Amino acid sequence: MAGVTDPGSPASAPPAPTTLGELRASGATFRPVKAEIRANLLARLAAGEPSLPGIVGFEDTVVPEVERALIAGHDLVLLGERGQGKTRLIRTLVGLLDEWTPVLTGSELNEHPLAPISVWAHRQIAEHGDATPVGWLHRSDRFGEKLATPDTSVGDLIGDVDPIKVAEGRTLGDPETVHYGLVPRTNRGIFSVNELPDLAERIQVALLNVLEERDIQIRGYRVRLPLDLLLVASANPEDYTNRGRIITPLKDRFGAEVRTHYPIELADEVRLLHQEAHTSWSGGGQLETPLVPEHLVEIVARFTRLVRDSNHVDQRSGVSARFAIAGLETAAASAVRRAAVAGETRPVARVVDLPAVVPASRGKVEFADSGSDPDDERELEVLEHLLRQATAQTFRARCAGLDLTGLQEHFTGGETVESGELVPAAALLGQLGTIPKLAELLGRLGVPEGEQSAEQAAAAVEFALEGLYLTRRLAKDTDGPRTVYGA
Repeated sequence: MAGVTDPGSPASAPPAPTTLGELRASGATFRPVKAEIRANLLARLAAGEPSLPGIVGFEDTVVPEVERALIAGHDLVLLGERGQGKTRLIRTLVGLLDEWTPVLTGSELNEHPLAPISVWAHRQIAEHGDATPVGWLHRSDRFGEKLATPDTSVGDLIGDVDPIKVAEGRTLGDPETVHYGLVPRTNRGIFSVNELPDLAERIQVALLNVLEERDIQIRGYRVRLPLDLLLVASANPEDYTNRGRIITPLKDRFGAEVRTHYPIELADEVRLLHQEAHTSWSGGGQLETPLVPEHLVEIVARFTRLVRDSNHVDQRSGVSARFAIAGLETAAASAVRRAAVAGETRPVARVVDLPAVVPASRGKVEFADSGSDPDDERELEVLEHLLRQATAQTFRARCAGLDLTGLQEHFTGGETVESGELVPAAALLGQLGTIPKLAELLGRLGVPEGEQSAEQAAAAVEFALEGLYLTRRLAKDTDGPRTVYGA
């Protein structure tokens, strides 16, 4: 069984047999792709390993449905709004293939030496016998995908007559004059059609035989190719796309239809952000590895969920996971920018970095009944309000019961504290002096005792100040990039 490793890079060298005779002598047998996937999946389940590693939030809903479909040997279609991880899930299926599989060297169709399907392959074996050369294909090379577009042709997917081969002297009707498309070239693997409803209906018809009879038809040729593959498709719900539909005979031929969804629990949203967001960049400098505190990750996660649930947002469209990922990456980038300008040694993202998320993420949201003006300020106001609401929710969840009266007392004499996206941590903390309950505040925000720094202290204090403002215990004035807390 293939281990839970990255299918994109071989974990071991290919097996030794290089000829058909050596392969037979090794005791190798042929098993179809779906049987291969079923066996490896069952082995993972029996060993207590995750069947689809890296898939977050689907453990109790989508994953069991996919597992049952694979065990049953069904081709499947994943239905869900944008950014729910459909493509990611499909690509993860590659890890259930054997790491290496034998193929006839030179075969366009990745034919198994013990189960040839083409005229070319049968001729090779007849001519060379046990000396027929055998190669090994890694599972990362056994995946093909096509984004369905209206201009996709049958030739792209299935194949067409190759005029060059005809010009070389072969006769029309000779199967070897065919140039195979993406589907037969993924024989012995997994093929994915993304956004299937966007495929013209007359092109969808070409997939009917692939799903049921497991063969292909090309321009009337008598080509009988018993393809061995798993076909997986993805689609947005038809009531949203309105660009096309999956024809009824094709839907009928898919063995399983699985509905995906956005993360149900906040903890899953946070896990997804930790897994997918790139908040550090390679370049060798410490400035390029910012720290994003856990409470900021939680704010972005809550913000995403509030946007999804908002009445102002088109619910049929959905709000992609990329909305949250891009938002967290933007906050991290804002911290790096401040550190570079202000001379901080270690960038730490703060609440003041969150407003940059709103304009950066605006294009990822489709608003319901939005006006014709593309610069409608009302949309920004909606997102800004939801961001404040997410910050307040996180403050209540993290700091409930924490005594912050000592911090509030700093402002009783009319004092103010100025912050902003370019105000360094030292300058912010210098305006406050000694901060009561700072250690307890840092502990509430999950900062380990030995890792507390001035930058993390500033991030914690600014979060507390913003929380006091949002719970109406402190005044605040914002003027562009400048924020003043207090009188």
